[in-house]
Amino acid sequence: MRPLILKGHTRPLTTVKYNTEGDLLFSCSKDSQPTLWRSSNGERIGTYTENGHRGTVWHLDVTVDSKYLVTGGADMTAKVWDVESGKKIFDFPHTGPVRHVEFSEGSQMFVTVSDPFRGSPACISVYEFDPNAEQPEGPKYMWEVNGLEQGKKLSKATWMPLNKNLLSADEFGVMRLHEVESGRVIREVHEHTKRINAISWNKEKYLFMTGSADCNAILWDAAELKPLKTYATERPVNAVGISPIKEHVFVAGGQDAMSVTTTSSRVGKFETKIFHMVFADAFGSIKGHFGPINTLAVHPEGTGFTSGSEDGYVRVHEFDPSYFEMHSELDDLSALQTM
Repeated sequence: MRPLILKGHTRPLTTVKYNTEGDLLFSCSKDSQPTLWRSSNGERIGTYTENGHRGTVWHLDVTVDSKYLVTGGADMTAKVWDVESGKKIFDFPHTGPVRHVEFSEGSQMFVTVSDPFRGSPACISVYEFDPNAEQPEGPKYMWEVNGLEQGKKLSKATWMPLNKNLLSADEFGVMRLHEVESGRVIREVHEHTKRINAISWNKEKYLFMTGSADCNAILWDAAELKPLKTYATERPVNAVGISPIKEHVFVAGGQDAMSVTTTSSRVGKFETKIFHMVFADAFGSIKGHFGPINTLAVHPEGTGFTSGSEDGYVRVHEFDPSYFEMHSELDDLSALQTM
């Protein structure tokens, strides 16, 4: 499996994201230039920089129809872009750096997570999204998180199925289930012990995974908010993904970026591991990056995955035919049960 190695960023990657069909790949980094690629051949289609972000772009997401892109940056703004033309449509100012952005199911709303800054607390904001509006409106809902200490950070917020609730994650490993309108905490979960760096859903959105600095990735039942499996690693987990076609999960990360120059890539463990979802055994490892992997996205059709690293490179992996021919032990179990 020889990857496409994309060098379009000058600083560490923060997010990579496929569109719904998987033909487009979006990336952002600490260099302020969100970039659009053709996923099949690595062609760089363009960047989103006109009247754009100043500084790090932490996160991005794309609408289900691939027409609009939302980005969140350290310049305390979220911005909405026309994907095809590259023009900025809206600016949404915040009280602190915007750490995370995510469209709802149906793309009629999006949520942002902003850091505490100069006395302002960490906030979760929900915006209605109308691309035809003349002027952007302020947040429909905005709330602080009860139970989060003053000055402490949130890392993620994701929409639960059917947009009924929001799930937030913080730098202490705590997840909270919120009412969208009020922010009221419905439930609090303490399973991770350190910062939650990643949340990723399966295609049908009844399972999700979290990755944490405590060196564990956890698979969750979304309806019960109950941990199902834990995938233990030897380094902080920065990125996770779930295959849409096989019972496989992807876990990536690496030694803290501050310590990278003191060790080799082998010691730093800058690889993506593939685990069996049910048995939680690691059966594969894909190397190549020479810095911690900060972000990962599985192709919507399960044909490969993309990773982005502290080394500034995007690596697009397409699985060899042998991967799809792999025989699952679960097939044997199913056959035995039917005999």
